[in-house]
Amino acid sequence: MLGIIGAMDIEVDSLKNEMENPAINKIAGMDFYEGVIGGKDVVVVKCGIGKVNAAMCTQILADRYNVDAVINTGVAGSLNNDIDICDIVISTVAQEHDMDVTALGYEKGIIPDMDVSIFEADRKLVELTKKSAKEAGLDVKVFEGKVVSGDQFISTHEKKKSLKNSFGGDCAEMEGAAIAHVASLNNIPFLVIRAISDKADGGAHMDYPTFEKKAAANSILLLNEIIKNV
Repeated sequence: MLGIIGAMDIEVDSLKNEMENPAINKIAGMDFYEGVIGGKDVVVVKCGIGKVNAAMCTQILADRYNVDAVINTGVAGSLNNDIDICDIVISTVAQEHDMDVTALGYEKGIIPDMDVSIFEADRKLVELTKKSAKEAGLDVKVFEGKVVSGDQFISTHEKKKSLKNSFGGDCAEMEGAAIAHVASLNNIPFLVIRAISDKADGGAHMDYPTFEKKAAANSILLLNEIIKNV
């Protein structure tokens, strides 16, 4: 079974609507829609915004649904000038940018007492998604890149530059690395897919509401193709 997580309604509602005879279970305040899309067993859930919600949701998918893989779909701000609004980023790795124990001698983003702080996406899912993107016929560019996550909406040039310089991030959002973290600890293959809604700079507060729907729609188009191919 494939677990699909989005942070907001706009990122998962159309998938729920396509599901055949879903069984809906409310767990920890989240509605888990279990059913069939395109002949494939899936469970779709809106986790809510932020790393804690995302992490809790992923653990429920592991414990209650025993999912074979987790895909996180949604929108993000671009940190890479080559990646424009509505383009799509397929995660190669994900890292929590707001993990900061530098006062104790750690580098930014490093989680104390863990062997891994940068979580690698499943390569088979990456290749499957690249193939699916071509088949979906999207009119945007598709990139592989690093997703960085924190409980912050990035909207200044200074913060954007810092995340790019400190982490080499290609896009910034608020859930992906937490999902990656939990999936990795449970040995569940994962992938984060992000459509760009803004440039994570001084115009982000204007661009985000303007392009959010279009970016999320691109993500869903791609995800539907992935479900066919998975």
